[in-house]
Amino acid sequence: MPGQTDFAELTRRAADTVGAAQRQLPPEIRPLACGIAVHYEAIPATDVLAEGFEPDILGLFTGPAHGTELAQDNPTPPQIMLYLENLWDFAEGDDEVFRDEVRLTYLHELGHYLGWDEDDLTARGLE
Repeated sequence: MPGQTDFAELTRRAADTVGAAQRQLPPEIRPLACGIAVHYEAIPATDVLAEGFEPDILGLFTGPAHGTELAQDNPTPPQIMLYLENLWDFAEGDDEVFRDEVRLTYLHELGHYLGWDEDDLTARGLE
């Protein structure tokens, strides 16, 4: 049915989009981007919502930014989460809009990993 798709298909589309985005990155950033795990989840977990994030959040970066040491009290490695059902809802079932938003959200979260703040992200068109 047009406008509806399953999670496995959304994951495939999102992974293809992230891979294409990584290949288009400048050579000095590409290895960093390829070294950070990207997780595809349907919606944010309850612990993410408990931290104060909105239920319709599109993506999230967690862990230490590049160039910072892993804190002993937070040994979680850096990772990017993309919330595919939220992205699909945002795109209103339009595949092109979904892919564009996956790319933008991934690059936004990657920017957080690189240590860019919201002003840096906006200056790069990743708000």
